[in-house]
Amino acid sequence: MAPKIFIDGEHGTTGLQIVSRLQDRTDINLMSMPAEQRRDADVRKTFLRDADIAILCLPDDAAREAVALAADAGTRFIDASTAHRSNPDWAYGFAELSSGQAERIASAQFVSNPGCYSTGAIALIAPLVAAGLLPANYPVTVNAVSGYTGGGKQLIAQMEDASHDDAIGAAYFAYALTLAHKHVPEIMTHTGITRRPIFTPAVGRFAQGMLVNVPLHLDLMTGNPSMADVHSALESHYSSGGEVSVVALAASAGLARLDPEELVGTNGMKLYVCGVEGTGQINLVASLDNLGKGASGAAVQNLDLMIGG
Repeated sequence: MAPKIFIDGEHGTTGLQIVSRLQDRTDINLMSMPAEQRRDADVRKTFLRDADIAILCLPDDAAREAVALAADAGTRFIDASTAHRSNPDWAYGFAELSSGQAERIASAQFVSNPGCYSTGAIALIAPLVAAGLLPANYPVTVNAVSGYTGGGKQLIAQMEDASHDDAIGAAYFAYALTLAHKHVPEIMTHTGITRRPIFTPAVGRFAQGMLVNVPLHLDLMTGNPSMADVHSALESHYSSGGEVSVVALAASAGLARLDPEELVGTNGMKLYVCGVEGTGQINLVASLDNLGKGASGAAVQNLDLMIGG
């Protein structure tokens, strides 16, 4: 029988994207609560317990509640909230993170879907720490810009509806200026860095897409590596396939600009090593769709691993 998949929170931004990606598939049975029963706690519990895999597109507390309601029934979970991303008992849903990660996801009952910014930052930093090039206590800075859909229905309304009570007219704005963004613990946990990074996210007036920048001083890295050394470490790490690709060094180094919307509608992520060899500085950039590899696309990738697709 086809595995039964229930999306708890299917009417939110991430949930709707997942439904769109799964609705025409014949290898799964996509369960959906009738609209008139969406607020019925007993019906929700039944759906959670009947599902083979529940994908949680919920606030953190509601996600924890969902797990408590159905974990003992054997339901497997993909949690798109922040609730379990630093929990060692949950498989981290970034299949390309390290050797064996895809297999861990495939066999897990509990899988935490990565955050969008975190996906880009971890993709750039973790391989360099693992290769011994980036010291764990390096003073990492992460700068990023995302499409406004990453903020969910509230931010979408603020950006698209000028009559909204709290409408935003800016073309671009930075936020989390207190340096306390919820993705910071996740980034530290899954990269191995020990010094809290300075993370400054921003939102642009475009719906989907994302760029995550990690600038580095090469002389503060182990062995004072070259741009080519850093590129080689990333290329080697992601050589076994998956949705992450490392752009050729010659192409990266000559870039004049990058478009945050270049991968909209895809589940891929491109990594760039930018700069000029010999200057002692590089800028690592991850490009992805914040609702693709940064959210819904990653959830579907994890689902496929869990059902053996």
